Amino acid sequence: MMKITTLFSRAPVGSEIDGYYPDGENGDFKWQIDRFADIRILRYQIPEFERLTPQQRVLVYYLGEAAKGGRDIIWDQNYKHNLAIRSILEAVYKGYSGDRTVEPWNRFMEYIKRVWFSNGIHHHYSNDKILPNFSAEYFTQLVNQTPDSFFCPELGGKMQIIKKYLPIIFDPAIAPKRVNQDVGTDMVAQSACNYYEGVSQSEAENFYAGMANPFDTTPISYGLNSKLVKEDGQIVEKVWYINGMYGKAIEQIVYWLNKAATVAENSHQRQVIETLIEYYKTGNLKKFDEYNVLWVNDIQSKVDFVNGFIETYGDPLGYKASWEAVVNFRNEEATRRTRIISDNAQWFEDHSPIDQRFKKKKVSGVSAKVITVTQLGGDCYPSTPIGVNLPNSDWIRKEHGSKSVTMDNITYAYDQAAIGDGFLEEFAWSNKEVEFNRKYGYLASSLHTDLHECLGHGSGQLAEGVKGDELKNYASPLEEARADLFALYYIMDPKMLEFGLLPSLDVARIQYSNYIRNGLMTQLTRIELGKSIEQAHMRNRQLISKWCYEHGKADNVIERKERNGKIYFVVNDYQGLRQLFGQLLNEIQRIKSTGDFEAGKAIVETYAVNVDYQLHRQVIERFSRLNIAPYSGFINPRIIPVFDDDSVVDARVEYPNSYVEQMLEYSDKYSFLPLYS
Repeated sequence: MMKITTLFSRAPVGSEIDGYYPDGENGDFKWQIDRFADIRILRYQIPEFERLTPQQRVLVYYLGEAAKGGRDIIWDQNYKHNLAIRSILEAVYKGYSGDRTVEPWNRFMEYIKRVWFSNGIHHHYSNDKILPNFSAEYFTQLVNQTPDSFFCPELGGKMQIIKKYLPIIFDPAIAPKRVNQDVGTDMVAQSACNYYEGVSQSEAENFYAGMANPFDTTPISYGLNSKLVKEDGQIVEKVWYINGMYGKAIEQIVYWLNKAATVAENSHQRQVIETLIEYYKTGNLKKFDEYNVLWVNDIQSKVDFVNGFIETYGDPLGYKASWEAVVNFRNEEATRRTRIISDNAQWFEDHSPIDQRFKKKKVSGVSAKVITVTQLGGDCYPSTPIGVNLPNSDWIRKEHGSKSVTMDNITYAYDQAAIGDGFLEEFAWSNKEVEFNRKYGYLASSLHTDLHECLGHGSGQLAEGVKGDELKNYASPLEEARADLFALYYIMDPKMLEFGLLPSLDVARIQYSNYIRNGLMTQLTRIELGKSIEQAHMRNRQLISKWCYEHGKADNVIERKERNGKIYFVVNDYQGLRQLFGQLLNEIQRIKSTGDFEAGKAIVETYAVNVDYQLHRQVIERFSRLNIAPYSGFINPRIIPVFDDDSVVDARVEYPNSYVEQMLEYSDKYSFLPLYS
């Protein structure tokens, strides 16, 4: 799945989307409801919810409860002490009897909000440990002045809390990174994520290498739904299923999925849900593949969902999947754009600038749609993608296709919250770039996402004998680069005008300018000064932009300019840049298709990781003057069931406006796991 985030784009005045939201509701709607540290909290709307049938709205409600039922799982996956720390912080928030008007209390509130946002004590994007901006002595005071009754008995009392958790929270040397992929380190031992215990990187790699059958044409995703541990000298998997690890939370997910099956839109969708339930009951990854095949072929249902152990970004080795959930329904009007793309998937594949050996002779099962999100859960909450492409299994993609979605109401909320922030005016070279962004920026970003999700991830094929896991820790940034390059290459193709997807190639030009500016410069606002890039999507964007900048220097394709002491990056030759995108796509497809680990490592380490310190410092200084939070996330609308006696017969929407209240509400209603896994 592609997990794209968006930075500071906005919908153009007079665009189609203006009519998508009711004027009265949208005009008075408060998009941003909180701001702290480097984060802003937004709300999103669910337009046209009332146009669903009562049965569909009930289905959305049940699937939404299943999406929230697994909340504890992602917290525990991120770090084994997260649930206990969350419990302590929330007990203090609810019970502390001391002065709440002093500055240290404000700093405590910032810390707890950051921990909520990241589903744990490590930054959701950088993976660095979040260190409190208040003293250990103040933390001790907070705990001591909170009545015992507010703390969970599992914690063992105040003395035990202070003794055990004060160093875990405050010592920067304890669990410093959730995911550490530094070259030369034992990535398992040096990562705080809770996917391994007592095993080394080499032991984990050897364990799964021994499982793979090179002659299996339909391999399962080994290790996807388990924790790898060493017990009595033996390496074993603790499987995440209803009678295993995370069982109490999975039990709740299954409860609500069973409810959802009773109001499924059709028999196929019911089979999809029932197969997912069976997978949760057994932990059998063959059953998960069976579910994915059924899910990818469910293209008739209006309401849809993602629920499960899906993405492997949080595992330094790329085996274990974080738990996530998204509930949505199809936006019929906006889906026309993605349907054109998916209907012409074979044309795109045939004309791709990659080696013929790695092209699919027959593209099958590609479906795409624009969706309206109704609930986010797990690793998609509060920080969420704006696009999704699933399933991730290469053989399922090849034989059965993939399903791609663009999250329209999420993107719209980002854009509305960014209006008037001054970001583009600060970093764009010319007024023309700013003007074209206002006119075409939203369409350019949306179409890029469509191409990336709908076709990019599903394009190409592996060479015979390649399993798909050879690229190890470099797989994620290379896969995101592959999909991005596919989108960038094709958005400038004249065929896009013929398909009616673009009013002008100026849309593509502004996307090229925005992408290069972001990849070389503005995304650095998200990184602490002096640090390298670690997040997969950021590595992908710098890899592409820096590679093209370096390889286009002779022809001045991209130019680094200065004005009034400020640095800018300007695209001079759009067609030349398109050719560079095609060349790089060809190489990265070759790396993936052949499993060339050394070439993948070299291109990532050369172009994607290191940052120009002086440029980084200037970007941060310029950005800080704008007073914009570089990260955004959301609280969910509240889906309220409507009862007739004991039966749920309908549902309605409310829009809460307190981030703190939603976090506490979710901890109160959806905490099912013990504090120690």
